[in-house]
Amino acid sequence: MTFVVTDVCIKCKYTDCVEVCPVDCFYEGENMLVISPDECIDCGVCEPECPIDAILPDSDSKADKWLELNKEYSEKWPNITQTRSPMADAEKMKDVKDKYPAHFSAEPGEGD
Repeated sequence: MTFVVTDVCIKCKYTDCVEVCPVDCFYEGENMLVISPDECIDCGVCEPECPIDAILPDSDSKADKWLELNKEYSEKWPNITQTRSPMADAEKMKDVKDKYPAHFSAEPGEGD
């Protein structure tokens, strides 16, 4: 089992989860984070740290469509291990529904 980041993260990119991850399995895109399912040890410490509930266990049926996206982009984007400020419009975007594909960016973030 692993955890996945869903489209709720898009255009918010809170990084509270990154700081608590014991195996540094978060990767940064331009406007969201993903978790490497190959590196995640299923400890679950990241899930309660996300202030907008963007992280789900892959056993949750709502996570199904995000597992492949997390896998694909964790292989393309740079690793992130340090907390940063959320995106400028995070408060405005946090409750927007179905952000993918309208707001998703495949571009990489800065990483560490």
